[in-house]
Amino acid sequence: MVAIINTNQTTNTTRLTLQTTELAAETTAIRCLDWDRDRFDIEFGLQNGTTYNSFIIQGEKLALVDTAHAKFRQLYLELLTGLIDPASLDYLIISHTEPDHSGLVKDILALAPQATVVGAKVAIKFLTDMVHQPFEHIIVKNGDRLDLGNGHELEFVSAPNLHWPDTIFTYDYKTQILYTCDAFGLHYCDEPTFDEDLELIEADFEYYYDCLMKPNARSVLAAIKRMDKLAFETIATGHGPLLKYHRAELVDRYQQWSQAQTKTETLVGLFYSEDYGYSEELARAIAQGIIKTGVAVELIDWNNTEPQEVRELVTQAAGLVIGMPPQSDREAHTILSTILAAAHSKQSIGLFEAGGGEDEPIYPLRTKFQETGLIEAFEPIIIKKSPNQATKQLCDEAGIDLGQWLTRDRTAKQIKAIDNSLEKALGRISNGLYIITATKGEIKSAMVASWVTQASLTPLGIAIAVAKDRAIESFMQIGDRFVLNVLAEGNYQNLIRHFLKRFPPGADRFEEIKTVPATNGSPILAESLAYLECEVSNRLECSDHWIVYSTVQTGRVAKLDVLTAVHHRKVGNHY
Repeated sequence: MVAIINTNQTTNTTRLTLQTTELAAETTAIRCLDWDRDRFDIEFGLQNGTTYNSFIIQGEKLALVDTAHAKFRQLYLELLTGLIDPASLDYLIISHTEPDHSGLVKDILALAPQATVVGAKVAIKFLTDMVHQPFEHIIVKNGDRLDLGNGHELEFVSAPNLHWPDTIFTYDYKTQILYTCDAFGLHYCDEPTFDEDLELIEADFEYYYDCLMKPNARSVLAAIKRMDKLAFETIATGHGPLLKYHRAELVDRYQQWSQAQTKTETLVGLFYSEDYGYSEELARAIAQGIIKTGVAVELIDWNNTEPQEVRELVTQAAGLVIGMPPQSDREAHTILSTILAAAHSKQSIGLFEAGGGEDEPIYPLRTKFQETGLIEAFEPIIIKKSPNQATKQLCDEAGIDLGQWLTRDRTAKQIKAIDNSLEKALGRISNGLYIITATKGEIKSAMVASWVTQASLTPLGIAIAVAKDRAIESFMQIGDRFVLNVLAEGNYQNLIRHFLKRFPPGADRFEEIKTVPATNGSPILAESLAYLECEVSNRLECSDHWIVYSTVQTGRVAKLDVLTAVHHRKVGNHY
């Protein structure tokens, strides 16, 4: 039975309605229908709105799977408190912490402070930062179970990067419903709860996959493999209709699309220990750097894989990153032996300590890989204390170095691929020469920039193109502050040479460079002609670059009679 709970227009431009459906025994879907939403993230245009789905499971204990977008706060909470008594809520299961699904977590905990939050380790960390209050929680891993009683035994399936790092699926053995949040969903708003008309939704289904899941195709295949052992009849998605009538066909499409995507991509296998030291934290920082270069990463927990799977992965991988396991972990040592046996000389390697107190020694393992002929992409990362911002930046830069090494041939081919007359025409666009300097906490970064332009008058604003694989990209998020140093004609060569050289991960980019602090904390280069202090207010993704729009707070010119250094290129398909 379907009940339309609220059809009132809540703003002048947006229709928001709610719908409940009894899916199965003691199981209710709450669908928040956002009829007029026309954009999701920066690049994701919508034609048919979207929905945000959450679910109530009532056994001897009561569980809520996910919440909804904050725009539904009043409507959702009124409906929920009419369906259940918040004081009886035992568990709040978080499939992942993206705000469109967890936007009302704090509100639910205010109504039900006794509820235990259930999620992946990363999700609980994210939520701690989001709600700013203590809460009871259970961290679950792949294969863990939670018994609600009355036959509702839940099993959790790890599905990281679909499309956030903290994603889990939840399977109910009684109803044979698999709750998958973003995976297998689509942005399509309509009253039918299920996928009754495949022709109506298949274009949106594929568009959703291309935008959200395709970049993580290997993670899709890993999740499907974990799902195979579960006899699910319905996929309860976080967006759009639930999959029941065409479930098998649509899962098969995900598999085919993902297999086609992974055949040609460059892959790094990254091994870490989820529950040991700082291994997971450091692994994700390294993975973030690798992904910036357009290289795929598959994260493998030492204790959540099989030797045969590892052998296949290592055979396919162009690079390997090893987070040292504890010496006492026999399963991890079996996997490590498999890696050493399958690794070959065409691969790159990077090693890091987990900082758990009894790490496998890193240097003997380094020697073994070197003897096999693997190329070391970055120096071993040694942990002497708990990771801070500088440690994470070092890991991010190490990942970038590895990814850039693996894509060097691809980059060279792209440079040669452009039409000769076109590249010469593009090269006639001249640019100034600048150096961006930025500070975050204890760490600093810098980058030579030439793609800079004034972008607005009120407020005064500039736009800068920043390649996705630049280390400074993580310093230029919305709200971050930086300095744009303008270089002087005839007096820029030393600065350019210094900042264009390749720095090892974590190195001080300002060694032997004279600077003074700006009011926003970033370094001003003493030799610069002028400087502008800026704050990032918007970002636009453009293929291999981010266009970073920033407002200008203050600035100064050192010499009024000197011109800006100008860069003239001969070709336009590389710097």
